[in-house]
Amino acid sequence: MRHPSARALHAYWDRLRRGRPAPERSEIEPGQIGRLLGDIVLLEGGGFERFKVRLAGTRLCALLGKEVRGKSFVSLFARTDRAALLALLDETASEAVPGIAAVIGETEQGQSIEMELLLLPLRYRGDSHARMLGILAPLEVPYWVGSHPLGELRIRSLRLHREDGEATLAPSAPRPARAHLRLVHSGTD
Repeated sequence: MRHPSARALHAYWDRLRRGRPAPERSEIEPGQIGRLLGDIVLLEGGGFERFKVRLAGTRLCALLGKEVRGKSFVSLFARTDRAALLALLDETASEAVPGIAAVIGETEQGQSIEMELLLLPLRYRGDSHARMLGILAPLEVPYWVGSHPLGELRIRSLRLHREDGEATLAPSAPRPARAHLRLVHSGTD
């Protein structure tokens, strides 16, 4: 994980789970992650529109130039990247491991920004596929952020963060994620 906020959220999530695959949604205390809330996204897992945004931070909405609560999270991304993002979301929920994506956002004026997406599974009333906590934060904040909204987001890379290493996912492959995982030993992050 490259972004300090992603590392901080991961450490908080890891402390909450206390050896379990994922903590309960009810264990999340917003006051404990107050400085991260502007970049936070909370996703709802099940139903017809999988991974609908339940909550989105103010910095994230300002970056996108719109309120995203109630929208499909996947719809914020380029159509060509949606199948790969769904594969990452599904694997993150199924395996109860963090999912990480390198993301590029671009404005209509051609300005671009590198971002990091961290996805963390949460249990909700015993269901391991019901909620997901995430953070989508720019690696650097250029002067124009907030004055020109980002259009569709694009994925540069995807990976699952496992305790025994990371598995890289091919971002453009429409096949199920298990068909194209490659284990990469990363040491400590």
